[in-house]
Amino acid sequence: MILEQLWIGALAVAVLMLILWLLHFPMSNAAIVDVGWAGGLALLGALYAFMGDGWESRRIAIGAMAVIWGLRLAFYLLFTRVIAQPEEGRYVQLRRNWKTNIPLKFFLFFEFQALLCVVLSAPFLLSSGNVEPEFSMLECAGIAIWAIAIAGEITADQQLSRFKADPANRGKTCRVGLWNLSRHPNYFFEWLTWIGFALFALPAPSGYIGLLSPALILFFLLKLTGIPATEAQALRSRGDEYRRYQQTTSAFVPWFPRRS
Repeated sequence: MILEQLWIGALAVAVLMLILWLLHFPMSNAAIVDVGWAGGLALLGALYAFMGDGWESRRIAIGAMAVIWGLRLAFYLLFTRVIAQPEEGRYVQLRRNWKTNIPLKFFLFFEFQALLCVVLSAPFLLSSGNVEPEFSMLECAGIAIWAIAIAGEITADQQLSRFKADPANRGKTCRVGLWNLSRHPNYFFEWLTWIGFALFALPAPSGYIGLLSPALILFFLLKLTGIPATEAQALRSRGDEYRRYQQTTSAFVPWFPRRS
C-alpha cells in the first residue's frame, strides 16, 4: 500500500513539474519551480491523507497541515517571485553558469525538485498510515510547533513584503522586526515547520524516517540552495551594505544583533 502511494505521489509531482517546466519558457522565469516545490508537497500531503489507511482524524490533521503550509507558501512565491516579476537573480546566475543545454538542465532541475518533494513528504506518508485511534503527546507537540512556525514564517514574509513595497527602501537591506534578529527568519521558521511535521510522524510505525526531512531541509538551507545562494545574490546586488548586515545579524536562528 505504501509503495503504491509513493508511486502515485511521485507520478503526480513529476507531471506537475513537467507542466511548470513547459510554462517557464513563455514566462521567462524559472522561479516557478519554487512554487511547484511548495505546491507539490501540498499535493502529496493531500494525496497521502486521502489514500492512507490510518486513523481518519490523524489523516485529516496531517493533510490539512501540509496543504495549509504548502499552498500558503506557493501563493506567496507566485505573487512575489513569478507574476509580473523579473527572474530571480539565483536563476539568472544559473543560466550564466550552465551556458549550454540550458533547457535540458532546467528540466533535470525541475524534476529533481519533484524527487525531493517525494523524499521530504515522508512525514505525511507515515502519519497517514498510523492506525492508533488517538493523538499522542508528540503529535500534539508537533502541531503546536507547526502552528508557531507558520505564524513566524507569515510574519517574516509580511515584514519583508511591506519593506520592499516602500520605494524609499529600494536597494536596501530589510532590518525590520524578525529581520533584525536573523538574516533569514523565513528560512528558520521554514525549518521549524518541518520539525513539527517530523514530530507529528514520530509515533507512526517507522516514524523515525520522517526525521530525515528536517535534516535535509537544514542541509539545503545552510549549505546549498538556501542561505549560500541568497547571500551570494545579496552581496552582488547590495555589496558593503549587506556585508555590514552579515557582521551584526545572526544568519539563521533569531538572536539579538551584535555590534558591528
